[in-house]
Amino acid sequence: MKIIEAKDRTPQLIDKLLTVWENSVRATHKFLSNEEINPSATLGLATGSTPLPLYAEMVKDHRYRGTSYKDVRTFNLDEYVGLPASHTESYVNFMTRNLFSKIDVDMKNVNIPCGTAENVDEECARYSALLQNAVVDIQVLGIGGNGHIAFNEPGTPFDSVTHRVWLTEKTISDNSRFFDSIDEVPKSAITMGIGEIMRAKKILMLASGKNKADAVFRMISGKVDESCPASVLQLHPSVTVILDKEAASKL
Repeated sequence: MKIIEAKDRTPQLIDKLLTVWENSVRATHKFLSNEEINPSATLGLATGSTPLPLYAEMVKDHRYRGTSYKDVRTFNLDEYVGLPASHTESYVNFMTRNLFSKIDVDMKNVNIPCGTAENVDEECARYSALLQNAVVDIQVLGIGGNGHIAFNEPGTPFDSVTHRVWLTEKTISDNSRFFDSIDEVPKSAITMGIGEIMRAKKILMLASGKNKADAVFRMISGKVDESCPASVLQLHPSVTVILDKEAASKL
């Protein structure tokens, strides 16, 4: 596990992020033959406040340096159950607003769980099947204050696949800052499973803020245990962790 500490979300941090992303995306153009090799990267994307600076820089990189995402395939980690795509806090809306509408990605290559599916279990199975037939080149992750990754709450089995999860009071409280009131926060979500996350070739974990310090410590230095879902990353062969000073304060 490679750990990078940045004092804040300065150009130093952005440069680190872009280097990891660009290496993943552009490496696909070096793949061998036209017959045998998929010419596109598959990227795993996250939502929330932490990856926003990364997405903003990706947009700038596309506009001013010409980096193209037209052949890139994406998979998002999760989606709230019950929020329509038009809702500003649905993750499909978040991704469209902050990234997809500003780069040349083909929306046919964008994959996000459908939170308004009539049958949530069938939607979970559909999304899991898509992931089984894909290999994510690099997966972006954030970490919750209780150590969750995606919406995999403490106690989630490490071999889990896409499933519906009922959010804990802490996660609902943490996410309430994005809504007008805590009562508006959805109580459940569809999330990529830990087993599926761990199949990514590379993982980029981003964490910032003092409220993440305990979880970051458990992720990096604690026992690998399902009580801290992020601790499973200790078992992955290629993880880069980028932290600000506050998130790294207990290491």
